[in-house]
Amino acid sequence: MKFVVFLFLSISLFGYSEAIKVKKIYPMGEKIYKKRCQTITPSNYKNIKVLKQNLKCKHISAKRLDMVATYLWDKKRVLVSNLHVKDIVVSKSEKCPICGMFVYKYPKWATQIFYGKKHYSFDGVKDMMKYYFKHQKNITNILVRDYYSQESIKADKAFYVIGSNIYGPMGNELIPFINEDDAKTFYLDHNAKKIVRFKDITKKMVYKLDE
Repeated sequence: MKFVVFLFLSISLFGYSEAIKVKKIYPMGEKIYKKRCQTITPSNYKNIKVLKQNLKCKHISAKRLDMVATYLWDKKRVLVSNLHVKDIVVSKSEKCPICGMFVYKYPKWATQIFYGKKHYSFDGVKDMMKYYFKHQKNITNILVRDYYSQESIKADKAFYVIGSNIYGPMGNELIPFINEDDAKTFYLDHNAKKIVRFKDITKKMVYKLDE
């Protein structure tokens, strides 16, 4: 406890050593962010001070806000910049080719498959995969959203949590995450059954979610 107090008092927002960041700041910043802060997109900010000013967190001290900002700037922003792609944009006229629902009503769950300049939008990974298994030829890109950050990422870079108690517009879903730690946290928090990569998703696995 004395060490933590000293840590808070002795280092500034930009003065954390790498060892302290890895052992203390990132884990604590991530925990606080997920429990007490509204989701933001770190890649939208050009410096950490502006990012910090835009954080909206409930009942946390200035020092804890520093930790959240450092975590988002160092970890989330860099990770997203490595995986980030063109954002998923859905028009009001686009319907999911599997269920027929208007996808724009469910932006948190939206996914897309591209065939050159042409694309199809879906209201969740589950319906997207149903379409994918039937139309795999000539695909140029597949995009999904990270559940926590809401960043658009390539489908083959994501970790998918299956069988949780969180439901999408079409019920049970495959819920994507940018990094494995987030997927594991969600898996434990929401009584999920497994975590898989895109290449390991099977048709049987997808259709079983409808049972």
